[in-house]
Amino acid sequence: MRQPADTLVNIALPAVSGRRRRLRLPSQALVAAVFLAPAVLLLAVFLLYPLVSSMRLSLLDWNGLGSNARFVGLSNWVHLAHDIVFWQSLLNNAILAIASIVVELPIALALAVLLEKAGRGSRVLKILYFLPLLMSSVAIGVLFKNVYDPNFGPLNAALHAAGLDALAQDWLGNPHLSLASTIAVICWQNIPFYMILFLAGLSSMPVEVNEAARLDGASEWVIFWRIKLPHLQDTVRTAVLLAVLGSLRYFDLIYVMTGGGPEGSSELMATYMYRTVFSSFQLGYGSTIGSAMFLIVCAVAAVSLRVTRRFETEV
Repeated sequence: MRQPADTLVNIALPAVSGRRRRLRLPSQALVAAVFLAPAVLLLAVFLLYPLVSSMRLSLLDWNGLGSNARFVGLSNWVHLAHDIVFWQSLLNNAILAIASIVVELPIALALAVLLEKAGRGSRVLKILYFLPLLMSSVAIGVLFKNVYDPNFGPLNAALHAAGLDALAQDWLGNPHLSLASTIAVICWQNIPFYMILFLAGLSSMPVEVNEAARLDGASEWVIFWRIKLPHLQDTVRTAVLLAVLGSLRYFDLIYVMTGGGPEGSSELMATYMYRTVFSSFQLGYGSTIGSAMFLIVCAVAAVSLRVTRRFETEV
């Protein structure tokens, strides 16, 4: 008995399409590999190779010049574990990270909420608030170094003019004030970035949700805590992670304004590594500091992701 032609076609089509899929898969994998190859190559050259090289150099006693490198094993790591300056710089990095979370993020969130409520009239304010982030860190460092100048700086001049002579200080020369003075400038520069981040999160919220809450009699305070803040959970988690990791790797403003001084009071891990390599010419020990920074950043990133994810599930 002969089968109808359309039945034969229906039987043949799946087999043909299956063969086409099997034939197409290798070509798709090849295309994916070709497109991924440049990115993988860049990561290998600029990330993986420096990391492996830094780990290797941390096992050497070398000044970076000539071929007089001497293998010392883990002695650089043992020295690092007993290095008071390194632990002080790590503590300063931790203080900077806490200040970034406690100061930068709440102010940035408050500004974002206010600008979001302002509507179209906030365009000029957004530009003005965003200006510090557009400025060079070196220019900001030089600017505020002059602002903090104990003799000719406008900050002390304003305090003297207001009759607050007792508050005038050597802001960057006092070991008890130098870190706080530089952290204030760092927060001023970074707040606009998190403000834009929170604004982007608020703009993704449906307008109907806020309008429905207002119709139900909810106040702006209740809308913020019960609707807007839960909606920004992912954004807040990203901001916390960026603030912590950025604080652990920070370098430029501290180096320009204080150079890690006075007496190491504002020293960070990055500035300590820089001075060790380029001032003391201890490339092996400087690589040890850099490798320790990498391990610390990875550990803190993993812990931060875990903690913020747990917080998200509890809200």
